Amino acid sequence: MKKILVHLTEGFEEVEAIAPVDVLRRAGYEVTMVSLTGNKYVTGSHGITIQSDVLFEQADYSKADMILLPGGPGAKNLDNHEGLKAQIKQFNHHGKPLAAICAAPLVLAHLGILRGKNITCFPGTEIHLEGSRITGQAVEVDGTIITAKGMGVAIKFALAIVEYFSGKEAADALAKKMIAD
Repeated sequence: MKKILVHLTEGFEEVEAIAPVDVLRRAGYEVTMVSLTGNKYVTGSHGITIQSDVLFEQADYSKADMILLPGGPGAKNLDNHEGLKAQIKQFNHHGKPLAAICAAPLVLAHLGILRGKNITCFPGTEIHLEGSRITGQAVEVDGTIITAKGMGVAIKFALAIVEYFSGKEAADALAKKMIAD
């Protein structure tokens, strides 16, 4: 079973976090919501408070298969979390996949991970992504990097992750079951 860590910080875009959590759990993956705030309750950019599963200090990155970053105004808080950035660098070094949606690709870009990659992001975030090839597609998969444009494609983003781990047939079957095909 694939293990995915979804990171929450103040100002995260709620749909970009919760839609992937829901879809990936439907796919049978173990998805853990990780708070970077020191509090299990984290408030998103639209005032919705979510209870995370664990605090950052409790998350087991050694057993995780993917780090997922939701965007929104909270992306700058992700980018300021040194512990998270250290884990992202380790994942990248070991060839483990990283997923980021909306403004969150800026975290990967600031670490040099997106240089030369085909990616997509929320319009206006491009200024942070020097050296990347921004395609403007809804979702982009380039090697171990999965990016998405924003909230409106959160389910497509999650299904791209399912396809990455379990294949197109599994992603298509899940999309059909969810009436998202």
